[in-house]
Amino acid sequence: EQLNRIEEGMDQINKDMREAEKTLTELNKCCGLCVCPCNRTKNFESSKAYRATWGDGTENSDHVISMQPRSINQQQPQTSGGPSGGYITRITNDAREDEMDENLTQVGNILGNLKNMALDMGNEIDAQNKQIDRINVKVSVN
Repeated sequence: EQLNRIEEGMDQINKDMREAEKTLTELNKCCGLCVCPCNRTKNFESSKAYRATWGDGTENSDHVISMQPRSINQQQPQTSGGPSGGYITRITNDAREDEMDENLTQVGNILGNLKNMALDMGNEIDAQNKQIDRINVKVSVN
């Protein structure tokens, strides 16, 4: 959320700078008889760095994140090997082995969920790193 607010702030700064440049250009037209410091302003929108960061001045929507992390609801037991499909090899085939197998199945599901959460967190961190890079480019241009 903070990164989104920072990036929105940078977009607002860019918009304000464009508006200020337009105003300065209009002032230059009004007071053409006197020496105006407005003439000394450089069009910041003409630089290569500006165009690479902000594009042609239209809303730059190609940086919008359109894919959200997916939620994983795995209620199916994950089986691994064995003729019975469980985690342990049955010897006595009693309730104790059933409970052990159920517990190992739950642990397997939890580990699978943790793995998926870690992958989603990694994807989110990558997306935020890219957003930070975009913000840094915008800061250096402004």
